Amino acid sequence: MPNPRRIYDRELYTHFVTFSCYNRRKLLDLEMPRNIVVGNLNAAIHARAAKCVGFVIMTDHVHAALWFPEPGQLSEFIQTWKRRSSEEINRWYRRENIEYFQSLDDDPIWQSKYYSFEIYSESKLEEKLNYMHVNPVRAGLVQRGVEWRWSSARYYLDGRSVGVPIEWVF
Repeated sequence: MPNPRRIYDRELYTHFVTFSCYNRRKLLDLEMPRNIVVGNLNAAIHARAAKCVGFVIMTDHVHAALWFPEPGQLSEFIQTWKRRSSEEINRWYRRENIEYFQSLDDDPIWQSKYYSFEIYSESKLEEKLNYMHVNPVRAGLVQRGVEWRWSSARYYLDGRSVGVPIEWVF
């Protein structure tokens, strides 16, 4: 039986992707690990000529809305993004917070899977962007989504750079 994820990855949808830290640990609670995830998203976008419509990096999970110029790129994109960010986050924790790093017991940074919701319409994309942008507010991290530096909300609401090129696809 074919993998359903690969079936959806055969067409040019916008993919709303979610992946989490292993056991929902708050491994992204500190600024530097969040910066690493954003930096690796930026690198992965450029390497694949992909488009990032929006994103948010939370303390224990990540959401992104991604579009690719050719089908079949999502799985490898996510694997590369997670692998590279995991390697850098591990190195950073080993250097800067060895006690916390040792408490991880060789656990991975990320859960092995990711979840993708294929977006077919502009209204659904707007809904998912709003969901992402209020995520830090619901978590009590900020009063307004635009205040969270690791999100595309600042781009959409204030026109400010967010470390990743944001592009609309509809």
